[in-house]
Amino acid sequence: MSMRSGLARALALALLFPATALLTAHAEQAGEVNIYSYRQPYLIDPLLAEFAAETGIKANVIYAEKGLIERIEAEGRNSPADVLLTVDIGNLSQAAAAGIAQPIDSEAIEAAIPPSYRGESNEWIGLTRRARVVYASKDRVSQDAITYEELADPKWRNKICVRSGQHVYNVALIASMIAHHGEEWTEQWLRGVKANLARKPAGNDRLQVKGVYAGECDIALGNTYYMGAMLTDEKNPEQKEWANSVRILFPNTEDRGTHVNVSGAVLAKHAPHKENAVKLIEFLASDRGQQIYAEVNNEYPVKDGVPWSALVQSWGAFKPDPISLNEIAASRKKASELVDEVGFDDGPSS
Repeated sequence: MSMRSGLARALALALLFPATALLTAHAEQAGEVNIYSYRQPYLIDPLLAEFAAETGIKANVIYAEKGLIERIEAEGRNSPADVLLTVDIGNLSQAAAAGIAQPIDSEAIEAAIPPSYRGESNEWIGLTRRARVVYASKDRVSQDAITYEELADPKWRNKICVRSGQHVYNVALIASMIAHHGEEWTEQWLRGVKANLARKPAGNDRLQVKGVYAGECDIALGNTYYMGAMLTDEKNPEQKEWANSVRILFPNTEDRGTHVNVSGAVLAKHAPHKENAVKLIEFLASDRGQQIYAEVNNEYPVKDGVPWSALVQSWGAFKPDPISLNEIAASRKKASELVDEVGFDDGPSS
């Protein structure tokens, strides 16, 4: 990249996020921490209020749906970012690969968060878990157990709804299948799942549940927290009907366990408030931080021993797949390639 194009890119990102100057000014003050967050305000604000009450450290936050990793990269040494909050091993590993993260040296975090939910050098830290489950019609599906492998069984022909295979949630699931079964086996499995699709992959996880409710399909793949989101969404009360039409099946509970992914945090490479940033991540990994963070989005704590919310408990116990997310991250590129190779997003008839 030429100097001129590099400057143009940085300027364009700055124009998209005019709060940079504000955070830069704050970065010169003590007792603060600057956060770039892909997670929404309603999830983060309760945590930051509790963190401020406990430590006296003020949090300054920029929220965005995309572009934050690229922004920190473009800002370089001048970035005011201390912490990046995001979801999925794909985004966390992307941040590490982009060179915007630094290892977190904290005995408290290492004691709280299992190694399978941390980067190999603690360059990212998992904070909450979500399981990738099967939403099954209460009216049309009688079985109470299922495996991911079974999704390729012809008995499900024209009965599966799923979002794009290239979405990070599905790429991670496919990567986990590669990790367990190898590339060749996973390619054939993916072809079998494609043949069983009820329609061309489209929409988000909630719309897959709507597909089951509407009778377009009998089962759908989705993350657990969407059940909570649909049951409690006061702005879209019709989604409660969608949620009540299905029940959650945790795949592979009888063997290796259900695929899980995480939300997480990255300590920015050039964090101007490194000490406060580490304190924030330690708080998020503490019993109190884990309880608040997991409950507000109907997710599972990463730290063992922290109780699940009543709503999450109502979905039943499950066995999480113990495979390290680092191993899944290593197979993401091949998983994405397989999605294209089999034409998964073209739908069942292609």
